[in-house]
Amino acid sequence: NEIKRTRLLIQINEKSEPIQNNQVFWTAFKSSVHPDTDKIIPILFRPPGRLPFVIVSSVQHQARHSFFWQFVFHTYTTAFTLVNGNGTPKAEGYSLQQKQIFLGLGAISYSACIGALPLAFANRYTLKSSLMQLFVKKLLPAPLLGLMSAFTVAMVRSPEFDSGIEVMDRNGKVIGVSKKAGEKAVMETALSRAVLFGTTFFLPEVLMYFVQRARFVKNPRALGPVRMFVIMSVLAGMLPVSFSMFPQCGEIKRADLEPEILTSTEETEFFYNRGI
Repeated sequence: NEIKRTRLLIQINEKSEPIQNNQVFWTAFKSSVHPDTDKIIPILFRPPGRLPFVIVSSVQHQARHSFFWQFVFHTYTTAFTLVNGNGTPKAEGYSLQQKQIFLGLGAISYSACIGALPLAFANRYTLKSSLMQLFVKKLLPAPLLGLMSAFTVAMVRSPEFDSGIEVMDRNGKVIGVSKKAGEKAVMETALSRAVLFGTTFFLPEVLMYFVQRARFVKNPRALGPVRMFVIMSVLAGMLPVSFSMFPQCGEIKRADLEPEILTSTEETEFFYNRGI
């Protein structure tokens, strides 16, 4: 209701410049309301809702349990992607939702298998070198998780490649549907997701290695809480970094759009909802 009142005040204020209206509009909508569907985003699928799943997935599990926790993590991030992605691709009936669910299940299963490989490999083959153990058990899982997180985004939001997404001028008027804008939106979101989770899991492992090596924490039982604190600190710092890599209200130049959707306007800059 507060957002609706703000929008109404903006629309009746003739002194406001169009670009200011657009900025306030997107700032208000991108926090808790989906900018394409106007639906309230559930609290669980807003950015702070990721914290419990990141913490659970960060705990070192046995190899036979690793697949399960990887599956849980990627299931949540896939649902987060579906809720927060661009909502303008259209399809007849339920074909679009069915396709996204099918692609999502495949991406989740594949990502969970790849993510569990390092622990399964370390469990099957005894690694005598401490450096190899550090690489396989501590350092390798983080880049894999970042890569698989980007992969799930690209798979689940692949209909935006095929159907395209709506692009608008600076006044918010929809001028057409662009596949190139959809590709740009998905690639930017996938990259930001890879940076977020890759760094969140990689940096704490490096820091904890030096903490243990320098023996800053002398009680072994205290290493677990210290590790959780480091992960939460890195995640808290990486969330704004990840979201600010690319603006949620993405921008695309006229030269980068399909010629057939430019016949009705002379604008040189266009905007779209990138999603998060």
